[in-house]
Amino acid sequence: MSVATKILVAVCVCALLLTSGRAQAEKTVRVVASFSILGDMVKTIGGERVTVTTLVGADGDVHAYEPTPAAAKTVSEADLVVVNGLGLEGWVDRLIKASGYKRVVVVASTGVKPRKMKEDHLGGRMVADPHAWQDIDNGRLYVDTITRALISVNPAGAGTYSANSDTYTAKLIELNTWVKSEFSAIPDLKRRMITTHDAFGYLSDAYGIDILSPMGLSTESESSAGEVKKLIQQIRKEKITAVFVENITDPRMIEQIAKESGVTVGGELYSDALSKADGPAPTYIDMFKSNVSKIVAAMKKRE
Repeated sequence: MSVATKILVAVCVCALLLTSGRAQAEKTVRVVASFSILGDMVKTIGGERVTVTTLVGADGDVHAYEPTPAAAKTVSEADLVVVNGLGLEGWVDRLIKASGYKRVVVVASTGVKPRKMKEDHLGGRMVADPHAWQDIDNGRLYVDTITRALISVNPAGAGTYSANSDTYTAKLIELNTWVKSEFSAIPDLKRRMITTHDAFGYLSDAYGIDILSPMGLSTESESSAGEVKKLIQQIRKEKITAVFVENITDPRMIEQIAKESGVTVGGELYSDALSKADGPAPTYIDMFKSNVSKIVAAMKKRE
């Protein structure tokens, strides 16, 4: 082999290595998120380096979701699957098994100290409350966990993921300061609210709010007529002014409770799902801003 040929071969090998390196560095990570809040977090951290498919989308009920063959195919093609855990997605193990997926599954709630709650309002067993994202400090843990997962499947994107994560975390810290300030301006006796199902327990613990709901842990729970009557009596007696429907539940029960107790429904809260892009809560941060603004305004009403 002549010197010129050797040089040419060396140049071609270097070019191939550089091309391969660029391809790896520019790899788009295919991520499947179980529901919209996690999907938003992954998009915010991953930026243009990720393609995110959300199984339960905007205004969707993750409790009632039924996986489809198309969902199994989507999961099978993913580089990373992100789930909430804590029992939220009762269908996810079945879906992953059906898909044949063997790669990385990350539980976003890893590191969260779960609060306990009754499975339903009829004296059910104690279980972990899965709605941990309703405390922004837990939301920050989700961000850390998702960031580490993205770096593990795509080390070449570590710089991007870390920078986006740092920016996101700073915004969440600022948001948390605002939320605490908003609620601290409400007298303790007025810091009470009614929601459709029991999805705001972490919000209650983190920000000092007493929250009641006619339904239990899941939107598929049912309330007895006696429980609803008792709740109406409590609203009247304690003069609770913050009564809300949720974007994922049938509003008729809350509307009935509000009518019979003589209060006005304070609007729609976003609990287990974000709004569509043109709604008031298309992101996790927007969700908190929308919910807290409505709750505080309702609590400030005079009886």
